[in-house]
Amino acid sequence: MEGLAYCKVAISPVRASASDRAEIVTQLLFGEVLEIMGNDQQWLHVRTYLDNYEGWIDGKQVRSLSQKEVGRWLDSNIIESSLTRELETPWGKQIITRGAFVPLEQTGAFNIGRDQFNLVGEPSFVPESIAELAASYENTPYLWGGKTPFGVDCSGLMQSVHRRFGINLPRDASQQVAHGMDIPFGEQVAGDLVFFQNKEGRVHHVGLLVDEMTVIHASGWVRKDDFTDKGIVRRTDNELSHHFYAIKRL
Repeated sequence: MEGLAYCKVAISPVRASASDRAEIVTQLLFGEVLEIMGNDQQWLHVRTYLDNYEGWIDGKQVRSLSQKEVGRWLDSNIIESSLTRELETPWGKQIITRGAFVPLEQTGAFNIGRDQFNLVGEPSFVPESIAELAASYENTPYLWGGKTPFGVDCSGLMQSVHRRFGINLPRDASQQVAHGMDIPFGEQVAGDLVFFQNKEGRVHHVGLLVDEMTVIHASGWVRKDDFTDKGIVRRTDNELSHHFYAIKRL
């Protein structure tokens, strides 16, 4: 089985291999487009359309699209910012969450391919900045591979909040660091991305500056900590938790 499709469920786990026991490497949210590269019984080998991230999903959680239908849908959607929204679907009512793909109008009837949906009610939260949207995730628990306000990892948070404002970042921190302009420490401003390295020198963590010396990031939970020239200093215990690597401005 090959072709294009979209995620029909609120949250679909993307796994490292074709098994329910396999590691979750990322998530697909409602309306997200993917390319089907092959299958193993019920499992589909997929590549996400916007960031080329590969993994395996349950084939029952997607619906097929043509290339023309994909183009029409991607030209007319935006990222949901409300915590949850009620959606009427051809298979009944369901709840979608912040980060889902929804129509630009953000309310009423719309189509994805041949499937018709209806967004019930108006959005409850419309952020004016990336930092404001990131702050709405505060206290979300850390979840490896997560991309929602019910569980998120550091790079998933950065990808989701930037997508709402038309900036399409790759999935992982080690990929995101290749984007943007390098900024020297001391010249950073709110909205800059800050990256951190492990003992081997590999970029493994990312956060967003909400002001020159405060970073919001996912570490245990989504939290605000102090940003210094050494790295992140946790406000809970004043310990250095992540070692500074770079500042990037998109």
